[in-house]
Amino acid sequence: MKKLKLSRAIGLTSAALAMGFAVSPASAVEFDAGDVNVDLYGHARLNAVYDIDQDIGLNTQSGHFPYLFTNDNGRDGHFDADAQQSRLGVTATHENGMSVTVEGDFRGGDLRLLRAYGEYGNWMAGRNWSNYTSFVGWTPTLDFDGLAGLAGVQDRAAQVRYTTGPWSFSLEDPRFQNVGGDEKQSAPVVTARYENALTSSVMFSAGALLQYLSYDEGDAGDDDNAVGMAGYVATDVSVTDAVTLHGVLSATDGANGYLYRSGDSGFGGQDAYRDGSSLETIQGYGGTVGVSADAGAGTMNVGYGLVKMDWDDYESDVGAVAADGRVETNSNAFVNYQWYPIENVMLGVEYGYFKSELYDGDSENAQRVMFASQYSF
Repeated sequence: MKKLKLSRAIGLTSAALAMGFAVSPASAVEFDAGDVNVDLYGHARLNAVYDIDQDIGLNTQSGHFPYLFTNDNGRDGHFDADAQQSRLGVTATHENGMSVTVEGDFRGGDLRLLRAYGEYGNWMAGRNWSNYTSFVGWTPTLDFDGLAGLAGVQDRAAQVRYTTGPWSFSLEDPRFQNVGGDEKQSAPVVTARYENALTSSVMFSAGALLQYLSYDEGDAGDDDNAVGMAGYVATDVSVTDAVTLHGVLSATDGANGYLYRSGDSGFGGQDAYRDGSSLETIQGYGGTVGVSADAGAGTMNVGYGLVKMDWDDYESDVGAVAADGRVETNSNAFVNYQWYPIENVMLGVEYGYFKSELYDGDSENAQRVMFASQYSF
């Protein structure tokens, strides 16, 4: 069982560090209040970055693909730092088995709500990680937003979820939809996910979703609808007690908002476009590969991710001028070392490379170096 434990420890603990969870639930501050057990958890985190080329740092100092073009002004060499990735959360569990979790962080400068949900038995309702998300296949990075092409949307949504064994199903807020204007969100997104250990050394996850896309210009205009879909597979494979491989493959048709770090926004691409009064879906694909290896008192991680959207039909229907400026490919790569000098403390250093390419072939790239320190409780 050592290989499975290693895979879970590297994959889940590293994902927890990057996405902002406490490193170990046992380290949370715990107390009882009547019939309720309360766990307080969180972390304080510093991220510091030196952008070798143009400044592409978003808040939390993560690299932001759109800045490759907008901040390309010939001014090289930028340093910045913040503590906005710091986080606080509380989970209250009643003796009858019901639990409530509320969690926030400081990205953007103010406390923002990340998760707020209740659980009882097989049911969960509230705002939580989308069921169309998995941390299986997750190559650890210091960059808060991570590799392009990770499994699922890597974000949170209001939802109702039912879980039985390795299967989970949800109805979710269609907050990631984008059809280029006049969107009408008229139905929840339907998701399904399977996640389980296939062997003592292989973790596996697969997800799928369907969404109903529509636009409506009102009484004086046109309207139409289409169906979008997406799917991914992801795995962590422990090849030895010290080395774990990570991988993700994703494909979308009319659901590029769920193709992580695609499109012009750098987080999710456009799902569909209008050809006259007809709504036409846009296809995309992506994936990641990575490896984690124990090294001294920490872990070395190397990963590469890429996402690509297909604008060929858009060019034929709408025109080359409109298509040429659309982002076709986003890719990035990271090499980092994360070590743990004392319990609940992580220190890390990372090299990152970002590249974005437009449909007309124009491209920009940038390099950066990050340092991070995090204390979790």
